[in-house]
Amino acid sequence: MDLKLHDKVELKKPHPCGGKVWEVLRVGMDIKLRCLTCGRELMAPRSKAEKGIRKILPDG
Repeated sequence: MDLKLHDKVELKKPHPCGGKVWEVLRVGMDIKLRCLTCGRELMAPRSKAEKGIRKILPDG
C-alpha cells in the first residue's frame, strides 16, 4: 500500500470516540496515525496498520 505523509485514511473499525478517519503522521516500519475526531495518536506495525485501512481518502 502506498501511504504518504498527511494522507487521510478510513479504517475498518471505528475508534472508541466514533471516528473512522485518521491522518498519517509517520511512515516507515511503523505507521503513526492521528484520529481526526478526538486527536488521539497511535503507532502500529506497518503490516497491522495496512490490514486495518479500508481506503485512502482523496484530498479535498
